[in-house]
Amino acid sequence: MAGGGGATAPPPKQDEHQPHPVKDQLPSVSYCITSPPPWPEAIILGFQHYLVMLGTTVLIPTTLVPQMAGGNEEKAKMVQTLLFVAGINTLAQTLFGTRLPAVIGGSYTFVPTTLSIVLAGRYSEIPDPQERFQKIMRGIQGAMIVASTLQIIVGFSGLWRNVTRFMSPLSVIPLVALSGFGLYEFGFPLLAKCVEIGLPQLFFLVIFSQYIPHLMKGRSHVFDRFAVLFSVVIVWIYAHLLTVGGAYKNTPGKTQLSCRTDRAGIIGAAPWIRVPYPFQWGAPTFNAGEAFAMMAASFVSLVESTGAFIAVARYASATPVPPSVLSRGVGWQGVGILFSGMFGTGSGSSVSVENAGLLALTRVGSRRVVQISAGFMIFFSILGKFGAVFASIPAPIVAALYCLFFAYVGSAGLGFIQFCNLNSFRTKFILGFSVFMGLSIPQYFKEYTAMNGIGPVHTNARWFNDMINVPFSSEAFVAGLLALFLDTTLHKKDSATSKDRGMPWWDRFRSYKTDTRSEEFYSLPCNLNKFFPSV
Repeated sequence: MAGGGGATAPPPKQDEHQPHPVKDQLPSVSYCITSPPPWPEAIILGFQHYLVMLGTTVLIPTTLVPQMAGGNEEKAKMVQTLLFVAGINTLAQTLFGTRLPAVIGGSYTFVPTTLSIVLAGRYSEIPDPQERFQKIMRGIQGAMIVASTLQIIVGFSGLWRNVTRFMSPLSVIPLVALSGFGLYEFGFPLLAKCVEIGLPQLFFLVIFSQYIPHLMKGRSHVFDRFAVLFSVVIVWIYAHLLTVGGAYKNTPGKTQLSCRTDRAGIIGAAPWIRVPYPFQWGAPTFNAGEAFAMMAASFVSLVESTGAFIAVARYASATPVPPSVLSRGVGWQGVGILFSGMFGTGSGSSVSVENAGLLALTRVGSRRVVQISAGFMIFFSILGKFGAVFASIPAPIVAALYCLFFAYVGSAGLGFIQFCNLNSFRTKFILGFSVFMGLSIPQYFKEYTAMNGIGPVHTNARWFNDMINVPFSSEAFVAGLLALFLDTTLHKKDSATSKDRGMPWWDRFRSYKTDTRSEEFYSLPCNLNKFFPSV
């Protein structure tokens, strides 16, 4: 300080400038990939993962089946088939794919293309609803079987490895962040369809997961680890009491459908025991245009799942996933879409974003827990009545869970900011521009479609329209693609660019041989930062 006669103040310590050192692995995860919790706890956690993925599993048939001229029986069978295939695909991914604790379930990304097939003119003249449903399903199956080849070839050939090797922490931020934040329409807007049960669910979930563990000062992890079970049971009972008490007797049909616990129509229509099998709806039919449109949806799903895989690895306290592992995971996801087409789920498969968020909530990234959840999926898909009971949870309760889980996945993307230089104008431009356009462009496509009934691209070829409209309606796809392009082309030869985009942190994980953790992240304990401090 000027004017002082005393000695100069000592320079500040380095730690004062960096109070939160960079961590390439999350240090506070209780159980990571191969350190499973005790069996009783693992089973309950696995059931919780099963409960969370039911939301998407039920919402997709609820959207598609009425458009396909199907009834509650077809809806129940489709839910069972989605569950069965999700269990198989989750086991395949955890055993042979990335081997991350990722749940592979039905994907909303395929729904617009599927609806386009449903509305194709060749099905409108079929008078019998059951025959119409089956023929539409066969057309969807054929398109999905062809579309699966895209991810199978791109993944197993190593093409996706060659793409992801160009990714940096900077280009990953928009991709992962909007893989979670971009699903905002399935959060509060869906919750608000029945505020009286949606808001209590969100309230109890936050109380159990955030406040009670803090008040108990971390002495027990029961409430935060099982917050989903506690909150869902309480609000489900409350919703059922409102239903039987006649609270919705004189309300509009839409309100009753969202709020009542007895309007799902699945329990009565579901068979007691039924094993889904390939081609259960008949032999698939193939249409070239629809196959190309479904391949576009498959490519969007590939990009979105890459972001979800990265979030799963982060919350499982794994090191950054090497490009070869991501490529292998995409290949097995393609096999999952092939299974979806063969069994007739009505939708393709991708990484369940909500289950990735559940890893963060529970701080349990154990592969065994997710494999147990796959067992629950297969078990309850065969015992239809029992599975239908859990599948009848009202959608606003599920939407309240999404509010937290999608937020966690989005924040996983924001976590990669720590590797980048935010004082660089290049970083600020790429990050801000890709996130803004990733939100703005899909919003334009969705608003245009909602107002006009067709997308901005509307030629006479419906399949071509879907190939353009579907990708540009995905926030994660637009933001991730734009960020990757800008990051790899803008001032790439500048010597400071590599450090600004965070590459020194990721170069060690490009192959298994570069860093011990990358080679062994499937078998080492969670607290790796103790043994391998960040540099």
